[in-house]
Amino acid sequence: MTGAVSAAKHEFKAEIKQLLDILVHSLYTNKEVFLRELVSNASDALEKARFESLRGSEAADADLPLEIRITFDRDKKLLVVSDTGIGMSREELMENIGTIAKSGSAEFLKKAGEDKGGLESLVGKFGVGFYSVFMAAREVVIRTRSIRPGEPAVEWRSDGLGTYEITDIDQEIKRGTQVVVHLKEDAEEFADNHRVTAIIKKHSNFISYPIFVEDERVNTIPAIWREPKSSVKKEQYEEFYKFLTFDSEAPMATLHVSVDAPVQFSSLLFIPRQASDLPGFGKDRYGLDLYVRRVLIERGKKELIPEYLGFACGVVDSEDLPLNVAREALQENALLHKMSSVLTRQLLSYLRKMATEEKERYLDFWNTHGRLFKLGYSDYANQEKYAELVRFNSSRFEDAKGLVSFDEYIERVRPEQKDIYYVFGPSREAVALNPHMEIFRAKGIEVLFLFDHLDEFAMESVRKYKDFEFKSVEHVDPASLEKFETLEAPKETEPLGEEDKAVFAAFLARIKDILGERVTEARVSGRLSESPCCLVNPNDGMTSSMQKILQIVSKDTSIPKKVFEVNQNHVLIRNLFAIYKANSADDFMGAAVEQLFESSLLLEGYLKDPHEMVSRMQDILNKSSGWYREVTKG
Repeated sequence: MTGAVSAAKHEFKAEIKQLLDILVHSLYTNKEVFLRELVSNASDALEKARFESLRGSEAADADLPLEIRITFDRDKKLLVVSDTGIGMSREELMENIGTIAKSGSAEFLKKAGEDKGGLESLVGKFGVGFYSVFMAAREVVIRTRSIRPGEPAVEWRSDGLGTYEITDIDQEIKRGTQVVVHLKEDAEEFADNHRVTAIIKKHSNFISYPIFVEDERVNTIPAIWREPKSSVKKEQYEEFYKFLTFDSEAPMATLHVSVDAPVQFSSLLFIPRQASDLPGFGKDRYGLDLYVRRVLIERGKKELIPEYLGFACGVVDSEDLPLNVAREALQENALLHKMSSVLTRQLLSYLRKMATEEKERYLDFWNTHGRLFKLGYSDYANQEKYAELVRFNSSRFEDAKGLVSFDEYIERVRPEQKDIYYVFGPSREAVALNPHMEIFRAKGIEVLFLFDHLDEFAMESVRKYKDFEFKSVEHVDPASLEKFETLEAPKETEPLGEEDKAVFAAFLARIKDILGERVTEARVSGRLSESPCCLVNPNDGMTSSMQKILQIVSKDTSIPKKVFEVNQNHVLIRNLFAIYKANSADDFMGAAVEQLFESSLLLEGYLKDPHEMVSRMQDILNKSSGWYREVTKG
């Protein structure tokens, strides 16, 4: 080499040799990460040079702009990454290149042995940064000159096969570092303008120093999350959101967060106007993009945000996380958990403020993202904040569009009411037919309507809000509601006499005899005013809808045994009672009781085969239509 002096040849340590052998000879599908590592190293060198300048240290080539330049020669299969950073002396070159992989190479080798098919995802996560260049290089040459005046330029050269050579050179080169990559035959794509530009935009787009590819700057979008909120305009947020998500609409909301303690990071979160996925589907699609000092480490990092807040998208940039860190270590990193905790609290606080100060806007949010948000019932650390934000339709509204919070429900409770009542049903129409609702309508007590099984999981998990317990209408003892005034008077029916009361007990026993082991008992209902009968759980166990969910999971097709309650004031029950008094063994009574029981099963979703019910109903209609014809002859 012209002007070369003090050439010295060195062997890599055994561990580094093994690492290089894997990188050189293994097959990779994502070799592009080597370029990210080279650019990240260049950015670090520029930051160190800037720091020395701020300290007022004497610097070689002090007037050089801080920048990164990438050039290539397709014919010669060359890729060159240059920076005007701090540079290195001979000793620093040996130390830095020799130790870049020191902390992570052993773990990398372990993981590489376990899963060679996915090695490319490990590069850059174990501190092997610079060495990843050998995935694409048949030879690498580093020419560097330290920022300290008077230090000679140094050249490092290796083919990655076991040795490297360091040479002092007396060429006049500027301060900084130049990495010349002689590309392998199968890596010629990295000597292409479009390919290199795309890689920079993907991984290094927000590095604060200019990156030029063949003299054209490619990182033109600023990392606005690093800027003070007061200096960022709404239009800039919208432009960045559209760049990040490819959404044509502006976001519903923007949350710009800068945190100094307990961990230092900046984040920019957006709430889209449209929901992307339903809970349980596309689980890999949520998460925030994790940057370390503006360098992308991982897209869609799920550990940064709980799934129920997965409607939010955006970026998180940390100063405290190491740039090169194992994926497993990153998942267990205490700083990462702290960041997630802070982001969760910040987002919940933002939503609470929206719900308090901009109710209509919050309802828009709920109607769009509420179903995903409901999954937060399992976030026990933030359960109170979660409970403040959930919304439900209720009996207070005329249609399913109205929504109420727990606080709003509590403002309207009846005197002495200590429970928040709810009922599950697939629709308002279905809920209206639920016999358990009749006593609540009569008393004028508001009931929350749960149309989604997630709602019921939320109620079961949260259990109470402030001083109020959550209670399903199925589990309410009618006696506990007697203290509340009846606002809707029941239809007047002649009460049973003392003699009839004794006979009615036998009538109930006959009903139990007809239904047999399918019910635990037959009794008079204190909850019904409109329906002739209903089924009631014999204890305060799970609701019918929860029972069905568990039965589906366990593939249990049995029908749970319940109490059969009858409304002794209903005209149908009075008619059956009259038939019983005339003839306790009358077949019509048996058919009617079976019909009432299966109708109750149908309402609760337990009736598996309706054929017998339909046949029986037709037979009853035949008999009753004949009676009706005779009555109306006159």
